[in-house]
Amino acid sequence: MDIVFVKYLHILSSTLLFGTGVGTAFYLLFISRQRDPRVVAPVARLVVIADWLFTATTTVFQPLSGLYLAHRMGVALTTPWLYWSLVLFAIAALCWLPVVWLQMKLRDVALAAAASGQQLPLSYDRYMGAWAALGVPALISFVIVFYLMTAKPSFG
Repeated sequence: MDIVFVKYLHILSSTLLFGTGVGTAFYLLFISRQRDPRVVAPVARLVVIADWLFTATTTVFQPLSGLYLAHRMGVALTTPWLYWSLVLFAIAALCWLPVVWLQMKLRDVALAAAASGQQLPLSYDRYMGAWAALGVPALISFVIVFYLMTAKPSFG
């Protein structure tokens, strides 16, 4: 396969992964502050769909295309910028797995509250707290990975 095409797909995929993550986090965070389950529920539902559609696919594609590119370009996995990119990507992915579950819980709690005409319960806030606590290290990891992938520093 043409290396330029794979590189293009890798960059496009990373942009989609990062953009979806930041975009869905922005909407879920700010809509949740309204505390109206009739408004929160449809946004939370769409966040879950976007996560499965875009984040899941790009989370799988990124390491596969990255490892392929490293192999084709002769870059050893022990090269510091690549090694740390893989470590940080793994941290972000490990944060994302429980985040998906939390987003489904947030969606379900908001849908139930909207259907029953109730306010968002305390469990929603607990799920949001855990969601944010996992989202911050994932975001920081991805920002550093973007830097490492573009700058490719030598570390010495």
